[in-house]
Amino acid sequence: MDLGSIFLILGLAIFVAIFIFRPFFEIPNQKKLITSSVPVSENDQQRSILLAERDRVLRALQELDFDQALGKIPEEDYPIQRKYLLQKGAQILKSLDELSGNSGNFDQEAVIEAAVAARRADGVVQIEKNSDVEALINARKRQQKNESAGFCPKCGNAVKQNDQFCARCGFTLSD
Repeated sequence: MDLGSIFLILGLAIFVAIFIFRPFFEIPNQKKLITSSVPVSENDQQRSILLAERDRVLRALQELDFDQALGKIPEEDYPIQRKYLLQKGAQILKSLDELSGNSGNFDQEAVIEAAVAARRADGVVQIEKNSDVEALINARKRQQKNESAGFCPKCGNAVKQNDQFCARCGFTLSD
């Protein structure tokens, strides 16, 4: 066997090996996440970014209103944060209008307020500060404060009248 036939057999073996193992390295079209790429214009991309940012601001406004209704946000901080989010939302709506070619002179903050109200009506329940549940919780807290019988002689923790042991240190309480 001469050198030429060895190279021919070796080349043929490599070709057959590539042909046999090729399916293992290719991803079938039905398993590809993106089958074809559609060119997206810069305008469409910017519009998509602005729409996502608008939704984020609306969610933030909705959460801010909800947290304020629950009393989680101090009264002096709420108007400042709300005004900032409304201004940011107005800027986003203005950018969307400029991008789409609509340059109407209407109140952007009113549009945002309407969107927040619509989202609130879709599924978020308003919680009133003086609801029945809060009244029951406050009554229970007052009742627990009134039940205190003194303090543990060992650690000083407040104990109730019906406690036999201290909740903090486990000291046996005597009558």
